[in-house]
Amino acid sequence: MPFAYTKLPGLDERRLTAVIEPVLAAHHVAGVELIWRPDRGGMVLEITVERPDSRVPGEGITLDLCADISRDLSTALDVDDLIAGRYRLEVGSPGLERTLYSLADFERFRGQGVKVKLKGPFEGAGPLFGQRVVRGTIFGTGEDSVELMVGSSTVQISWANISLARLVFDWDEGRGQKVSRGKPQGKNQGGAGKTAAKKTGSK
Repeated sequence: MPFAYTKLPGLDERRLTAVIEPVLAAHHVAGVELIWRPDRGGMVLEITVERPDSRVPGEGITLDLCADISRDLSTALDVDDLIAGRYRLEVGSPGLERTLYSLADFERFRGQGVKVKLKGPFEGAGPLFGQRVVRGTIFGTGEDSVELMVGSSTVQISWANISLARLVFDWDEGRGQKVSRGKPQGKNQGGAGKTAAKKTGSK
């Protein structure tokens, strides 16, 4: 299953994903984001994963699982020698406030809270007219649009007018839920409920 979002400046995306995706499939997870970025300590290959059929962001993505995936990915990447120089590999979940990259994402997380940033002002009738940020609950999807429940009304937003969409976790409702906060072999990498394992690679 291809990644929903990739940003790999200077790397061969086709060859890299050809190595990574079978490893993720072997662990029964799907890739969400694959990002090559600089960090204070050098370069980082950041991979976020999730259970493909889960409607709860991050469900089942434990720190131990991330460590196992990281270990297997490190071996596979070393064998294929796709990344020159030292780098750090980070594997984690996209967090409770996961970015939505497609209409399929909206459909999958139907009924959950969402914050949508628009490319242009909302043109529908009502109190949202002219706004560029809309908060509501995912109600459904159309062929090229999403429907949100905002208050007691439903609003339709063209997919082409969406700049960024992210799930919104209700911390009041979620208070008392167990969110993984890390173990000695790793730590959180930021974001609501995000877990990650890190491994340093070298060439």
